Amino acid sequence: MTEFVKSADGTRIAYDRLGSGALAIILVGSAMNYRAFDPTTVQIATLLADQGFSVVNYDRRGRGESGDAADYAVEREVDDIAALLDVLGGSAALYGNSSGGALALWAAATPGVGERITKLALFEVPLSLEGEGDGGADLRAMNELVAAGDQAAVVEYFMKDMPPQWLEGAKSSPAWPDMLAISHTLAYDEALLERAQHAPWAEQWASVTQPVIAMVGEPTVPIFPPAASALEVALPNARALVIDAEYHSVRPEVMAALLGGFLTGHDELATFAEYPDEPRQQV
Repeated sequence: MTEFVKSADGTRIAYDRLGSGALAIILVGSAMNYRAFDPTTVQIATLLADQGFSVVNYDRRGRGESGDAADYAVEREVDDIAALLDVLGGSAALYGNSSGGALALWAAATPGVGERITKLALFEVPLSLEGEGDGGADLRAMNELVAAGDQAAVVEYFMKDMPPQWLEGAKSSPAWPDMLAISHTLAYDEALLERAQHAPWAEQWASVTQPVIAMVGEPTVPIFPPAASALEVALPNARALVIDAEYHSVRPEVMAALLGGFLTGHDELATFAEYPDEPRQQV
């Protein structure tokens, strides 16, 4: 059953809490995803609870049953995670899927919040490499399209660097109207990613000293493997891993098993190859 917690600005955040174990994890969703729209993460949450973990799966602000505020700021989304940490007794690991991984990184780097985050598991965070950003051009364009109310154009712009068949599939899906309804929140994800362009990663995320795994599938979209490798270099205690996933999609049982091993420190991670140096297959 859905529960709610108030964030620091009064925004109501909707979540499901599963399991009751001593080790806890919060699942941080990607662009577009929320509980009613993301069965994969719901299944991951259930499987982790079955393994004996305390799990929170929540709707990021502006999506699903969560509220929103008039003005967006990355800090408000970090406050949402802080409120969910309180729900779990004070501390937890974070699993950040795609752009949700950028939010997990900002939470871990925030004084007063990061100290409460025990571990970070990141899956295919679409970060531009240092020195290769656009100076905020995409974020400005996204905000202009949101302000103009052109929902379809917002989604199309956000997906412009993805394989074209992904957008075609989205438009032909029965879920397309739901995607349009929350299209304004894609600017939130763009803001999370754009902030990483402001300074060297080793400087911005120097305080992210907890264990981190930066995961990519094989094969996948070209942007993801270099970002995972760069995170491994920039973060003090990170590993880049290739996992059993393809093209930005993972099977729930695979991710749940991997996260369970990571949380407990057992050797399940040994079954996954470390990130190789050779070029990846491109779409």
